[in-house]
Amino acid sequence: MEKDKPILVYATFPSRAEAERIGGRLVDDGLAACVNILPVMIAIYVWEGRRQQDEECAMIIKSRATLAETVIEVVRSLHPYGNPALVVLDVAGGAPPFLEWVMHQTAAPRSGGHSPGGAP
Repeated sequence: MEKDKPILVYATFPSRAEAERIGGRLVDDGLAACVNILPVMIAIYVWEGRRQQDEECAMIIKSRATLAETVIEVVRSLHPYGNPALVVLDVAGGAPPFLEWVMHQTAAPRSGGHSPGGAP
């Protein structure tokens, strides 16, 4: 099995409120050390044979490799889209203290728990 390591999960949402709701749940449950929400972007795509253009939010979820499947399952279960964009991105490197913080924050996931804490 590959050594556990920090990852990023890219996701999109139909609104800032949805992104904040789901992102907050991931952080509260210890599945993400932090989420970054980029509140406005335009998505142009083809869905069910028709060209679409919508305003969406992007989210970058900072987590660990062993939690990737769980993060995706939780986001999918809470997401209003039937087929949300969810992509796991490997982290090739970075500032060691930050990467250690991500691993520490996601070391003991909680189910539905809420705990205080802050990002550096």
